[in-house]
Amino acid sequence: MLRVDSASLQVRPTAAHCLVMALLLSFTSPATSLQAQVRTATPLPTALPAGDPAPQSPDRYRGLAMELLAELVAINTTQSVGDNTLAAEAMRDRLLAAGFPAGDIQVVVPAPQKGNLVARFRGRDPSLSPILLLAHIDVVEADAEDWTLPPFELVERAGVFYGRGTADNKDEAAIYVANFIRMLDEGFIPQRDIVLALTADEEGGPVNGVVHLLAEHRGLVDAAFVVNEGGGGILDEGGARIANTIQAAEKKYQNVAVEVTNPGGHSSRPRPDNAIVELSRALTRIGDFNFPVRLNEVTRAYFERAADFEEPALAAAIRELLADESDSAAIQRLSQDARLNAMLRTTCVPTLLEGGHAPNALPQRAQANVNCRILPDEDPQDVLRMLQEAVDDPSVTLSLSGQAQDSPPSPLTDEILGAVEQITGEMWPDVPVVPTMSTGATDGLYFRNAGIPVYGVSGLFYGETGAHGMNERIPVQSFYEGQEFLYRLVKRLANPPVM
Repeated sequence: MLRVDSASLQVRPTAAHCLVMALLLSFTSPATSLQAQVRTATPLPTALPAGDPAPQSPDRYRGLAMELLAELVAINTTQSVGDNTLAAEAMRDRLLAAGFPAGDIQVVVPAPQKGNLVARFRGRDPSLSPILLLAHIDVVEADAEDWTLPPFELVERAGVFYGRGTADNKDEAAIYVANFIRMLDEGFIPQRDIVLALTADEEGGPVNGVVHLLAEHRGLVDAAFVVNEGGGGILDEGGARIANTIQAAEKKYQNVAVEVTNPGGHSSRPRPDNAIVELSRALTRIGDFNFPVRLNEVTRAYFERAADFEEPALAAAIRELLADESDSAAIQRLSQDARLNAMLRTTCVPTLLEGGHAPNALPQRAQANVNCRILPDEDPQDVLRMLQEAVDDPSVTLSLSGQAQDSPPSPLTDEILGAVEQITGEMWPDVPVVPTMSTGATDGLYFRNAGIPVYGVSGLFYGETGAHGMNERIPVQSFYEGQEFLYRLVKRLANPPVM
């Protein structure tokens, strides 16, 4: 069990990547107890927000959010052996115990272990379209042998929460549930309904929760717009808050299969048309190729605001680019920053390799997967054509693998942007709000395809989180500040000002 000092919220324990060449040459201990414990010990390196803490929620609800996060982290929801239904049911039970009507809390289970929670906070005007809060509660794989801390146990060390899902995306799930309970306790009645969806298989899997809900239960999740992951606070190298981002667009995910086939033969009689060698040349050309720079409404807005807080050399290059998108010197300078480069253009990178059939035989086949993150308004067929031109080798076959899902940008309306700016100003004066395009993908793309705008915004400020990797983490202060930010933002969005 957890013991929490309500005055300080200090939790006390109750008990104790040259891979390419190497491959070309060769071609969980889950802890699912709901009695999760938070353990304290020596710190691990991480970025903590610098400066004065922002407002936080009352002790009771901070403690509740931490308990919910601990409960969710302790439930393994990986694709291999996890149970998303168990996590969805746990959050359902919390909401029911808080007094929500049973008819407003549903766990939709399209397949075993793939449950999704949909909860509705009733508003006073059913004619208004609701807002939807979206968080996935599945997580990527986490082998305890690869971590220095237990992945399925919430661990606090020196002001940092560790555990799989603490940053992606069980933190927001726990915050939303805690805030639902707080609003109910306070007697808050919004103008329009607030819907919460905690879903499965965002990280991959056969039964994506958002896809299922939109296809089979559209009425449960239909909304005016969605608040999702994808945005958050940016810290500088010293940990100071420099911007709060709102994600209004994301790149499209597309794989490209690259393949070379040869007759093969005995390895004692090498041939000039070696499949592995030819594939390696093709991949080198792909690696050296840069797609053209193209800004859209969201990325242009991002760079216009980023010019005010990036370090001087980058800020100067940004202003030069905004004045002339063909400025080669500015493009070269910005392209050296991996984060900014991914915002400027489509990117494609080799991620998987396979080839050969025996150590003493010439390879008859060598193939690779190239993963592309495509600008929202760019055609995958055009991307394939540019890659083929870059490779410039008729012996190498390139083909699209799978179908990219479109993800049209969401409009930056004053209703959304204005609300985020207002709450950001209340909590972190002088921190600007910056629209951004995610270089990865989220389940928001399915809502965007269904005609429902999506905005990634969280108010969570942190540096490197270890998401998808070892010792995933989030600073405790950031978690609690994000909780209060989302509480205020959701109330504002659910009670829009009369115009």
